[in-house]
Formats: sequence, C-alpha cells, structure tokens
Amino acid sequence: MNQVAEAIHGHISIDVLSDDGQFPNNQKLPLLVYKGVLHLHPDDEATAIIALFKKNNWTNSWKNGILHEHHYHSTTHEVLGVFCGKADVHVGGPEGVCVELVRGDVIIIPVGVAHKCTEASRDFVCIGAYPEGRQYDMNYGKEGERPGVDENISKVPLPEKDPVFGDKGPLKENWKVK
Repeated sequence: MNQVAEAIHGHISIDVLSDDGQFPNNQKLPLLVYKGVLHLHPDDEATAIIALFKKNNWTNSWKNGILHEHHYHSTTHEVLGVFCGKADVHVGGPEGVCVELVRGDVIIIPVGVAHKCTEASRDFVCIGAYPEGRQYDMNYGKEGERPGVDENISKVPLPEKDPVFGDKGPLKENWKVK
C-alpha cells in the first residue's frame, strides 16, 4: 500500500446507534465509516491492511468475510478494512442502518454495536482487527446476555490510536468520553 488518503469531509460518515432493547449498540461512541480511505494497488496483498492496522496498534487480526447474522462484541471495538469485493453490512440491529462497503473502505464499530453482512460479492474479503489486540467475544442479542454484556461494554477503554490515521483522525476527534 503506497499511502493512506487524507480524510476528506463527506467521505466519512458518523452514526450513533441507540440501544434497541435487543442489542446494546453504543450511545456514546459513533460508528465511523471511512469511504475509499485505503489506497490499495493491484499488486497489494491483504497484509498491507494488516500492517497499517498493526502500525496503529490494532492487532489480533483476521482475514475473511463478515458473519451473516446480527452479532456484537462486548469486550472490544472492531475495525474492518475491505481488501476486495463489496458487501452490504447492516449495523445497529434490525432497526439500524445499512452501509455498502467496497475495496478501500474502513468501518470502525464501537463496542456493543450489532453488525451483520446481508449480501456480499463472491470475492469479498475484509481484514478485522482490535485495539491493543483485545480479545473479542460473540453475542447475538439473545435473552440472558444482559446485563452482563452491558457491564463489559462500560469497561472497554477508548483506543489509543485511530486504526488508519494513528494519533490523529476522525476516531480521535469523535470518540471522546462524555
């Protein structure tokens, strides 16, 4: 990867997703979508995204698609960087919003925010990672998960760095303890 594009107003979307009773989502930290932020060249491998995230201390990475059922993590935030293909990702549970992700896009999902892939091209591949390499858990909005997950969510610290821009960037500007 040659470079990471500078964020341009209008290429970043920000959504705060409310608790819908089934999924906690996150009323304090917005979902961030960076459209076309990764400048991937045809000869780049997925390891270019892994290296960028690692440089900014988002590790414990994986390479795959996105689960096709609503799920969320109560122990960590998550970043997804699209290496190839495209996918429609529904975030916030059944009443949430749909985001189309394509090669070069990055989505940063705050702890507690439900997400699932509703449709993807056959070649869709993304890289996932977690701040400071935190371990993720899997929750599906099932009865009995709460209030335990709510307590977990309240203890997750803010990341030290934006997974794309490091010490600066939209995450640092928009994710603040209120």
